[in-house]
Amino acid sequence: MAVGRDHKLLSTGRVVAGKVGHDRIQQATEAPGSIGEAVRHWYGMPEGQDFERIDVDARLDAHGQFILTPLIAHFRGKSRSVELERPLYPLSLTRRHQSPLWMRQIDDLAHDRLADIRWVKDEIVRVVDEHRDPLTRNVHEVDLLRVAGAFSKLGVRFSPYSVRYYDCNESVFRFLKLPSYRCPIEIKKESRGFKYQIERYKPLLRVVVFCVTDTLLNPPEHVDVIELAFVGDHLKRHCA
Repeated sequence: MAVGRDHKLLSTGRVVAGKVGHDRIQQATEAPGSIGEAVRHWYGMPEGQDFERIDVDARLDAHGQFILTPLIAHFRGKSRSVELERPLYPLSLTRRHQSPLWMRQIDDLAHDRLADIRWVKDEIVRVVDEHRDPLTRNVHEVDLLRVAGAFSKLGVRFSPYSVRYYDCNESVFRFLKLPSYRCPIEIKKESRGFKYQIERYKPLLRVVVFCVTDTLLNPPEHVDVIELAFVGDHLKRHCA
């Protein structure tokens, strides 16, 4: 809960006058944990080090959602602080944008399990080539889920395909040694087909468009894109 400089939040949840002297964010009574522990969890920080403070960027987005982005973690008794990465489109992997998380994930897998990466590359390239074949006709976008097994080796687990709301609403991303992150995935042949959902669906904190070709210019900041054609070409370079 955001609390102004002239107020304070009691343990009962009641807001009263206070003299703290600066705006701040306090743990609300219904919150499952503190902001510090949430930062520790999502950024994979070690236990046993107490935070002195965490510098954050706080803002309201166009839909009125209050968004906190941690920038620097200062630990009690430590002279050095930890600067936290704030990637743009953190789950995107396209010709125009490659998330640092994705790049590190693929590099680690190529180093430890190159045979798996070669198999994943073959599966993705095969499906992309079939979709781009001029003789291919009347193929539904759901056909792209043939590469779900390959993407499971890259750290993406597709949930069941749903006929309501987003396609795979409970999909999970697991990169490096970071915690699992649940995020809906929408299946499209071209990412520009997602404009319908952008205009008509209630905005989420994040959603991923899974497509053969990325044609969605200037997506909202909460919309990531995975472009199969680029992923296949990128994995070819790892396997060369």
